[in-house]
Amino acid sequence: MRASAFVYPWDVNGDPEAADRIAGLGVRQVTLASAYHSTRALTPRHPNHRVVTAEHAAALYPPGDRWQGRDLRPYEAGDWAPGDAFGQAAEALADAGLDVHTWVVLAHNSRLGAERPDTSVVNAYGDRYPWAPCIAQPATRAYLVDLAAEAAVRPGAKGTELESLGWYGLAHLHAHDKTAGVGLGEAGQYLMSLCFCPSCRDGYGRQGLDADELAAGVRRALEPLWRGHGTPDAGWAAVEKLLGARAAAGTRAWRDSVARGLQEDAVAAVRAQAPDGFRILLHADPASYHCGANAGVDPAHILSVADGVVVPCTGGVELIAPFAAQGRGVVAANFTVVAGMGGSPGTLAADARRAAGLGATELRLYHAGLASDRDLELIAEALSDLG
Repeated sequence: MRASAFVYPWDVNGDPEAADRIAGLGVRQVTLASAYHSTRALTPRHPNHRVVTAEHAAALYPPGDRWQGRDLRPYEAGDWAPGDAFGQAAEALADAGLDVHTWVVLAHNSRLGAERPDTSVVNAYGDRYPWAPCIAQPATRAYLVDLAAEAAVRPGAKGTELESLGWYGLAHLHAHDKTAGVGLGEAGQYLMSLCFCPSCRDGYGRQGLDADELAAGVRRALEPLWRGHGTPDAGWAAVEKLLGARAAAGTRAWRDSVARGLQEDAVAAVRAQAPDGFRILLHADPASYHCGANAGVDPAHILSVADGVVVPCTGGVELIAPFAAQGRGVVAANFTVVAGMGGSPGTLAADARRAAGLGATELRLYHAGLASDRDLELIAEALSDLG
């Protein structure tokens, strides 16, 4: 199976051994961040640092002329990724014999939400989620489409993987997060992720729903969960149980149409900029009502739009099957291979075979730059075993 390792530019730049070390794992490809959200990351082997703090979401290359005079535009990186950090790392990785694909994070930007709160998802209680741009807003949508095109098609890149190309919601790995005190379950997470900004309120109206009544219904449905008396059930049937079938269907129809349109427009914009043979994959979840980095999609639709998907498999490989059943496109199984982050590099070969048995065609390894030396040894052994 073709394997690709995720990498940040700061894992490579300033470390003359990094590119050859990654190639030595047995991967043929790297998925290198070109636009990324804020993070604090270890660099266990870098000769100049051990921790990199990316203070805000940023383009990891100099943004182009298309942003002149525009209100919403990508932020430039600070000293954690100066200049054309992506281009410098990409050149070193290509020189080591690796295919370079871009890794583009889109609807996940806390600085944008802090500076422009009107762009954020706002829940049924009126709380804004600054990390989650509302993808229904026309200006935000245009910004995301153009960012996808620019950040995906960087010089030397042979493909791209687009992350968070859909709705973001309540769930978020936030600094000192304290949101797990009440078990909301999948249904509660969905209700807490519904947006009630002006664009979404109008959208619900087009589905025959009164936005004020809907917000009140969401709050009523959540009340037993706040008191600890409800059952945090999973699955769409649980959403219908909490909110009512008609209201649930209306919210999903609106959100699905918005996400599909954004995905279609972003992929088309990337294709318009890309050379022949350029591959476009989405980080995806096969339940369209799910939110987050792995955007909820309809498998049949997304594989008619993009060249494939990257599917989260660390908790199990079951999400592979709905995509593989479509019989087309790349289906890449994404495994966390950093033991300290809950990954299991020692079982990678067995996990990959299980994924292949369900129809996975490629592997993604998260994350070569974050892994310890022992993790890397186990990854190399697994890839050698897989052939």
